Amino acid sequence: MRTSLLGDVVTVFSRELRPVLRSPFSILVSLVQPLFFLALFMPLLPADVGGDTAALAWFVPGVIVMSCLFGTSTTGSNLQFEMQTGSHERLLVSPLRRPALIIGRSLKEIVPVVAQAVIILIVAVPLGLRPDPLGVVAGLVILAVFCVGLGALSFALALAARNQEWMFWTVQQTLLFPLMLLGGMLLPVDDGPGWLRTVAAFNPLSYVVEAQRALFDGEILSATVGAGALAAVSVAAVGLLIGVRGMRQA
Repeated sequence: MRTSLLGDVVTVFSRELRPVLRSPFSILVSLVQPLFFLALFMPLLPADVGGDTAALAWFVPGVIVMSCLFGTSTTGSNLQFEMQTGSHERLLVSPLRRPALIIGRSLKEIVPVVAQAVIILIVAVPLGLRPDPLGVVAGLVILAVFCVGLGALSFALALAARNQEWMFWTVQQTLLFPLMLLGGMLLPVDDGPGWLRTVAAFNPLSYVVEAQRALFDGEILSATVGAGALAAVSVAAVGLLIGVRGMRQA
């Protein structure tokens, strides 16, 4: 007897989460690059960002979103490995519903992303960061929704590339850094040329980053936070839609 879609999602979620819980060190390894940015890039911020404390309040939310971007955009490589070893094909012939295979995988991305965000905050607070506690919780919720969509898109890319591993990494690397830079994570884009600000306005990451900064500053109910939440939900909806369609065609 087949279980419900929710039951299948829980099954896939548990399966995907188990390796993370068995090897939590992988979460720490993935934090090396964001922490290097925090230590080496923040002192280079323009003086008009404000003193060290203001620079932390501006920079740390961007680093947290960057950690989410780096981690979830590469997660499709795990699916490619399973396709190469035949593990994915065994799941396809199982009683599990195909939408659950992508939804459960994408929901798993919430756990490492939130864990990494908490570790970055633990590092930043002794340096002088004083985020609003309620704003941090709301920011993590928005980030979790966003990472579900980003993870689903990474899985969809892996399904499209199939056994062409080079294609997955070529597309991922080609999109990663423009999205990061146009998201205003490392440098403000407000003073950039008009064309750059226009392109950045179409980048959902920029709205998520600005929402994080506003929430960390205690702005719980604001247009900036609403725009970030809408961008996160939109990416999640589009990512899951594309991912589920790709999984059904697998």
